[in-house]
Amino acid sequence: MRNQFALRHTAVAVASLIGLISVATVQVATAAEKASAKPAATYVTGDFHNHSTCSDGSLSMQKLIDKSVKTFGLDWFVQADHGGSSARNCTLREDPFEPVAPALGLTNSATGPYPPATYPTGGQPASTLKGPNLSWESTLPGGRAAIKGDGTAVPKRMWRWQEIQEFQYKVTEDESRARQKPIWIGLEQNAPGHEHVSMVVLQGQQPWPKTGVSGNANLQAQYEYCFDRSDTDTSRGADNQWDCSVAGTTSTDALDTTSRKISGSNATATPDLGHRKTIEGLKWLKEKAPTTSYFVPAHLERAGIYNPTSSRGFNIEHLRNFNNTAPDIAFGFESMPGHQAADTRGEYSPNRGASLTNPTGGIDSVGIGTYGGTGIYAARIGGVWDALLGEGRKWWFFASSDYHNRGSFGADQRESNQDFYPGEYQKDYVMARKGTNNLSAEAIIDGLRSGNSFAGSGDLVDRLAFVACAANPAIPRPAFKALVEKAAANAALKNGEVRINGCATMGEKLVVAPGADVVVAIAVRDPQGKNFSPYSFPNPSLKQINITQPLDAPVLDHIDVIGGNVTGFVSPTDTAKYAGIEGTAAALNTSAEIKKVFNSTNWTATADGLRVMSYRIPAVKVSQYVRLRGTNLPAATPFETDAKGNPLNDYDLLPYFDPSKTLAEQPGKVVCADAACPAHMRTINGVKYSSFDVSAWADLWFYSNPVYIEVTNSVKVAGAK
Repeated sequence: MRNQFALRHTAVAVASLIGLISVATVQVATAAEKASAKPAATYVTGDFHNHSTCSDGSLSMQKLIDKSVKTFGLDWFVQADHGGSSARNCTLREDPFEPVAPALGLTNSATGPYPPATYPTGGQPASTLKGPNLSWESTLPGGRAAIKGDGTAVPKRMWRWQEIQEFQYKVTEDESRARQKPIWIGLEQNAPGHEHVSMVVLQGQQPWPKTGVSGNANLQAQYEYCFDRSDTDTSRGADNQWDCSVAGTTSTDALDTTSRKISGSNATATPDLGHRKTIEGLKWLKEKAPTTSYFVPAHLERAGIYNPTSSRGFNIEHLRNFNNTAPDIAFGFESMPGHQAADTRGEYSPNRGASLTNPTGGIDSVGIGTYGGTGIYAARIGGVWDALLGEGRKWWFFASSDYHNRGSFGADQRESNQDFYPGEYQKDYVMARKGTNNLSAEAIIDGLRSGNSFAGSGDLVDRLAFVACAANPAIPRPAFKALVEKAAANAALKNGEVRINGCATMGEKLVVAPGADVVVAIAVRDPQGKNFSPYSFPNPSLKQINITQPLDAPVLDHIDVIGGNVTGFVSPTDTAKYAGIEGTAAALNTSAEIKKVFNSTNWTATADGLRVMSYRIPAVKVSQYVRLRGTNLPAATPFETDAKGNPLNDYDLLPYFDPSKTLAEQPGKVVCADAACPAHMRTINGVKYSSFDVSAWADLWFYSNPVYIEVTNSVKVAGAK
């Protein structure tokens, strides 16, 4: 890779490195740990939200893991089914495992034979008498008697706690050690009072690089029994005889005497009980696994605004409550949801959940749709995420696949009108400080907690170095600019971080004296070659503005630097500022705005995809933060971005979908006119419209987590170190 820095600036900058460190100390500039004290680290990719047939997925655990860490190359993986119960045995591998090599244009069949057909959307049919759609009752040696806890269904459903404790954990440990990658078991919790949360209790689990004695997921199983809204078992985990009480809490009196857990959720007779139970779960995690657990609300706009008498979405006050209760466990949200190839992107829509028999029974997702594949809580500048960052909170951005199935397509068909596999479309890039050791689950959870991570879709970028550095007045501005840009470029090339005292990266804070200049440096790699899109025809959204760019070879168009002021934590007693729905005063940060836009006119580019840039924040007076987002779409791309480059509502772009099934399908906004445009596109009067997987591959984004800047006589940034 060639580097295009001016040699004289680079030479001066390198020679001045020692001076930078010493002068930065004089200026009272500090950033987290000293660079020399940080263990060696690298960004690693993973996914923590996906499903097998042990809940409502379509694959065995083994095939889901294989697709994620082998086919799509993830470095780490958390298998996380819903809580509750399931009749199907997800530990039974498909047979044959891959009946037909993955490709476009395959034929799936519910009756086989396999091959030449591939499995249908629901996976290998139980009628084959093989695979993960067979029931626990029919495949366990002890039959029905081996399934513990309450239940009268035929076949009997196994509670998720038993699946985790006795069956699923062993699969993840075996797969992890065989593949030599951290793979472990988690949960998509049906959160009482809310919709869903991606969570983990790692304590007891022994994934690779652990060897020898097997571990267990006993605490993960107990959490599911105690705190999942869909787990109504009263057996106390059968022979486990669990008690769900939390030390030092006032909720012991709410425990059911038989089940020893809080029964019920939000309801007319018990308003807010579910949210209270979810808070108790966080207290339990803080007591049992304070450094080996996380709790990340998922697709949190999808189910609408919070309702105290039912289990729906999350308002900003609930996120504040979670973070206040356990800031090292509840430290972010999954606002770039899965289901990106669905009929309504992310499964966000108006009147969601309506049906022909109940046409007005649905609810509106907050924001109605996603915006460039991201929920409005993070996509709207100055909205919920910026309000939380404006308090100086440890609250980070994550993405997930939420893989269930590929809609009308089978698991080995490359098309999708529902979900993408983990790693196929979205990835979380997490800084893991492993030093000279092998990558571990503990290092990954520490990385998630640190905020030193970024997330994106479609492999738009795959490397990022992003720092804020205290400017050294003793070094000429061009030389200092060259220094920090060179450091960022080197870090991105190595998939590592800038290691200079006086610089802070994502999730950290730079502490500077009033009046100091701060230089923000960014190096990002737009990977050359193709991503995992199966389509090579031109992007239909870009064709509207006469740009011909293959869907499988996207190009980063621009990066926005977004910033806002930090004004400190809001007190729960200040209800007008603490609690409210999206768009109200409690959920706004009016100081947040686009500070700088970088594109091909003002970044330095190399032939192999590296883009390097920086800008100076002069004479800082108040504590603040900066964060990044980037896309393949220019500003003012019709139906995709507005004049400032903000993403537009995906629901308005896609052909109209009526959840109540009472209205005819409507034309879309972007025509898919290429001869290679696939047959499954929404088609009205013979015209194909960009939709499903094509519209997702056309519209790509990445988001970084913030870097905080604390000014010594201004507001303290309490959530970052």
